[in-house]
Amino acid sequence: MPLPRPAPGTTRWWVIGVLGCVSAVVVIVWWGIVSTTGSVRPEVTGYRVESASEVLVKYDLHRPEGVAVRCRVSALDSSKARVGTVEDAVPAAGPTSLRREVRVRTSVRAVTGVVDSCTRVPTTP
Repeated sequence: MPLPRPAPGTTRWWVIGVLGCVSAVVVIVWWGIVSTTGSVRPEVTGYRVESASEVLVKYDLHRPEGVAVRCRVSALDSSKARVGTVEDAVPAAGPTSLRREVRVRTSVRAVTGVVDSCTRVPTTP
């Protein structure tokens, strides 16, 4: 079954609509690329409950070259309450993507380990 043809005199509006949709897609793709370029991204790759008072958290860190980062790593109990936190300082020297292992001491037995946040450390001139 052939598609119906647009009514005479509406071609201009079809062209404007198509160009508007293409422009919107280009802006969305551009915004997605710009907003993630140069960002610091942690990704938890695993955790192991070592004992009632310690959790080992493994994570990958992706960052721009030459940027020092401070990550806050936490252990959570079964009710998702924070039972231990540690700051992991990553120096600016080194690769842009690296694997980290952090031991978190806990006040009670934890069931999981997470990376709460990672922020750039300002450099002093």
